[in-house]
Amino acid sequence: MSLLVKEVIKNSIAEKNKIEPNDIILKINDSDVKDMLEYKFLTADESLKLTIQRNNDIIIVNVSKDFYEDLGMVIEDDSLNSPKTCHNKCVFCFIDQLPKNMRKSLYIKDDDSRFSFLYGNFITLTNMTYEDLNRIIKYRISPVNISVHTTNPELRIKMLNNKNAGDILNKIKILADGGIKMNCQIVLCPGINDGDELINTVNDLYKFFPSITDVAVVPVGVTKFRKNPIKIFNKTSANKVIDLVSKLQSKFVNETGIPFVRLADELYLMADAPLPPYDHYEDFAQLEDGIGMIRYFKHCIFSSLKHSEFKGNGNNIGIITGTLAEKFMKEVCCHIEKKLDININVYAVKNEYFGESITVSGLITGKDIINQLKGKISENVVLIPANMLKADEDIFLDDIKLSDLEKELDLKIIKCKYTGEDFIKNIREVIKCQNQLLQ
Repeated sequence: MSLLVKEVIKNSIAEKNKIEPNDIILKINDSDVKDMLEYKFLTADESLKLTIQRNNDIIIVNVSKDFYEDLGMVIEDDSLNSPKTCHNKCVFCFIDQLPKNMRKSLYIKDDDSRFSFLYGNFITLTNMTYEDLNRIIKYRISPVNISVHTTNPELRIKMLNNKNAGDILNKIKILADGGIKMNCQIVLCPGINDGDELINTVNDLYKFFPSITDVAVVPVGVTKFRKNPIKIFNKTSANKVIDLVSKLQSKFVNETGIPFVRLADELYLMADAPLPPYDHYEDFAQLEDGIGMIRYFKHCIFSSLKHSEFKGNGNNIGIITGTLAEKFMKEVCCHIEKKLDININVYAVKNEYFGESITVSGLITGKDIINQLKGKISENVVLIPANMLKADEDIFLDDIKLSDLEKELDLKIIKCKYTGEDFIKNIREVIKCQNQLLQ
């Protein structure tokens, strides 16, 4: 096995040691390099001996660096093009609820520990052998993000539709004993793994503290394409979950100083309940899971505006979001309007593509935006959350390009990260450009 150097970062250790694009890394410290995980592990040392193939020549590059300092190379790992796929048939699986004829990459269900380490993906451990677990321990692949859902063996087998799903606690114990840190996720399904089952699951995972310090609870999402009916949360049931988990959190805070288990923002918004304070989320380790995203966003906005002297002149800007965040966004934008002397209109898009029970902004399609907002936006610039688009390409879930949407709506669209700083930065840039045009 070998790895191809796709790019060498400018002023990096790799560049200083004259490593070049298209070099092939054969060995590191005389050990074969199977994939990116072994590369990450083997390059952590301070002294490295790289065996490299350049054209038809074999060269040796000796590197001295700080421990864990990155070499500064973009590596192409062909093995990542064929990830371990998911062997489960989860009762709540969102991918199984997708309509036909969407882009092929959306239907790929990976369950690969390498993706967990490299990209933060959650894995169920159902397709992992004990040899795989020992490899994680050997290479210090930490943290591992685990989709637990329940620790009840019989219920987990049933929820995941996989006979190998029941030994989750044993596998977690092996990783914990090996010094591996873990983040856990529970997709909560009303009447299935909530109530007492949720209490038992969280308490079982708490036994592995501090190997596990973060447990995220997110509500199940159900599209209109789902064949087998499953309940979804409403205001009443979401409030029950908040009350139940709050009691557990109080206990854990008293014992460890941290809540241990945290709820997705979506549940608080469904329940019309106040969000926990900023320090509840500590380092915001599970933002990608929707845990603390709104609190973090709001905090960053207020911090960015605190000492701002930048002013608009009644400039107009539009914001597009999902229906779930509409109320919150209007409250935040009201504060921004007063501080920056601008006018902001918030446009909430109903999810007609997947069904109106799907309310988050990250699942809004370009077609829904066109159908609902074409000819109705008075501003010439609108901001959208970056999570509406593919991570590495400006394209919506339904394959509509951002540039095509701009043409359809006849305006400029700017994507924003979920950080409040980026949001305010883009608003300032828009105001600056608009003011220059007026001069």
